[in-house]
Amino acid sequence: MSFQIHVSGAAKEAVDAALPALVKDLVASGIFAQDPTLWGPDAESEASKRLGWIDAVNISRPLIPEIYALRDKLRAAGVNHFVLGGMGGSSLAPEVITNTRGVELTILDTTDPGQVLAAINDRLETTAVVVSSKSGSTLETDSHRRIYEKSFRDAGIDPLERIVIVTDPGSPLDSSARAEGYTVFNADPNVGGRYSALTAFGLVPSGLAGVDLEELLVEAEAALRELAIDDERNPGLVLGAAIAGSKPLKNKLGIVSDGTPLVGFGDWAEQLIAESTGKLGTGLLPVVLGTEAPELDEKPADLQVVRIVEDATQLHLFPSARHEGEILVSGSLGSQFVVWEFATAVAGRLLGINPFDQPDVEAAKAAARALLDQTPEPVAPAFVADGIEVRATDGLLADATTLSGAIEALLGQLGADGYVAVQAYVDRLALPQLAGVRDLLAARAHRPVTFGWGPRFLHSTGQFHKGGPAVGVFLQITATPAQDLQIPDRPFTFGQLIQAQAGGDAAVLAEHGRPVLTLTLTDPEANVATLFGAINE
Repeated sequence: MSFQIHVSGAAKEAVDAALPALVKDLVASGIFAQDPTLWGPDAESEASKRLGWIDAVNISRPLIPEIYALRDKLRAAGVNHFVLGGMGGSSLAPEVITNTRGVELTILDTTDPGQVLAAINDRLETTAVVVSSKSGSTLETDSHRRIYEKSFRDAGIDPLERIVIVTDPGSPLDSSARAEGYTVFNADPNVGGRYSALTAFGLVPSGLAGVDLEELLVEAEAALRELAIDDERNPGLVLGAAIAGSKPLKNKLGIVSDGTPLVGFGDWAEQLIAESTGKLGTGLLPVVLGTEAPELDEKPADLQVVRIVEDATQLHLFPSARHEGEILVSGSLGSQFVVWEFATAVAGRLLGINPFDQPDVEAAKAAARALLDQTPEPVAPAFVADGIEVRATDGLLADATTLSGAIEALLGQLGADGYVAVQAYVDRLALPQLAGVRDLLAARAHRPVTFGWGPRFLHSTGQFHKGGPAVGVFLQITATPAQDLQIPDRPFTFGQLIQAQAGGDAAVLAEHGRPVLTLTLTDPEANVATLFGAINE
């Protein structure tokens, strides 16, 4: 088998309860027939135009010669460095594909001015850029395109020879890019962004950077044969039942990479699951964990763990109490993509939601655009502690006057079934150590903690934050940039854009009744140690 899965404990109970009905209702063959009625009448309209991912291997194969021909042309012109400007579904799959295959691809999925500057100052003379946007109107991606067009022109390089566009046919970007003479690849419009790993969005940047695309599609094809069968051995039905069939629902899904050759797969799965299921007050919250995460020592009752391993069958031969009740999965990258997409669609059916829409994602985008249009004066901090500005939703801080007290006040809003979401709107290349906040908070709160780099998470877990269960508390971390960068032909800078995105998201979370604590690092490198110390107090 190309994909292996083993379940035990509560996960097996969920499978035993949910799987027979999935087989009896012919859900697997229904998905392959692209039957939009599987998720109920409310989802039928959206599902009717979002099931193309099941046929992505066949639709994408003809693209491979075109991608390789362009790669050869660029290499002949001296290009040896590729950058991908894209957000969410446009960037997460190529990031996993290239990292797993050991191929260099610079991912630019941020509006932080420091990180953008680092990208455009890195080997520009030998760089080509893939600009990916399904809608063709993504603000972040449009900004990436503008800054690279200017940078190439300033260096005496024709942008038409170095920028490649990936978008849906007929999008605003498709129309404008073709009119200007850019090379354009169109993706299948019947595939949603988070299901697009094996479409042009995943394949064009990965193939240009040097990945063997045929190998990836062959891996996926083998798994698809297993997924097409209405049988209790179908790995996608088993996985879908395991993650979404428990009663009561274990709605925190810990994803652990343990000995797998897949690099960063949890980040891709996080978007797929959170954005697909987090709506109507329900859903599954993925929590990307390390193998030694504090949550794994004493697993909360509502946390189900999926452990991605090198060989699920062999690991089962030597079980330990640590793995009892966990879902063990293994498989090649291509097989993992299609099985998880399939399982997420199955989970949507079990949860009674539409796994193909994202009704709450647009709210934060609209709030950010409004802040950019209005350019309001910054809200004064409640107080400043050791160079860290502290702001919060109304009533959250109470009498807190210290950084530790502010964190304690936020965690005090955490219920027995809650979670903490850390949202870091900073340069992740300059402050990678900031991700350590996750484990520190998990050890202190004894609850699941997620960590997302902003603004990329707005295109993934941001849907769950607003549309899922109202049990989250939110720690925003922003930073004062050492250097800002103007976005060409826009009345705002990258620094203003990322601050508007953070402010807009905080405002929408507050409107949904979610508590938000915002900490602004005025001297980021020095402030990180201060923040760690405050969490440990």
